[in-house]
Amino acid sequence: MSSESPMIESTKDRLAPALALFTTSGTLLCCALPILLVSLGLGSTVAAITSGFPLLITLSQHKVWVFAGSAITLAISAWLSRRPGRSCPTDPLLAAQCQRTRRWNKRILIASTSLWGVGFFFAYLALPLRIWMDG
Repeated sequence: MSSESPMIESTKDRLAPALALFTTSGTLLCCALPILLVSLGLGSTVAAITSGFPLLITLSQHKVWVFAGSAITLAISAWLSRRPGRSCPTDPLLAAQCQRTRRWNKRILIASTSLWGVGFFFAYLALPLRIWMDG
């Protein structure tokens, strides 16, 4: 049993998946979305977006760090949601809330991992695959 109070543990359990979703969304914005838009012939849209949000250029230049940071966040979130010794309270109302929170955390973690995978594919694999298939 953890020495933390249930409220602190509940807050930590809710925060980790949301943080993972937020950081993995960054991989889509920096890398996957611009590559997808350029692949669809919408390069001028990418130019307009990056002129409005110049931070996207910086994120794209440091995509290794963006992906590494989001992968670490995902790993921590996965560990927090699956760590040993977790148990729900015996009170039926609190137990139901605990189970509902766990289900949502699992869904958010799956969505975050999927977003990270899509971003990774477009940032690192799409262009080499296209070159390989054309060659």
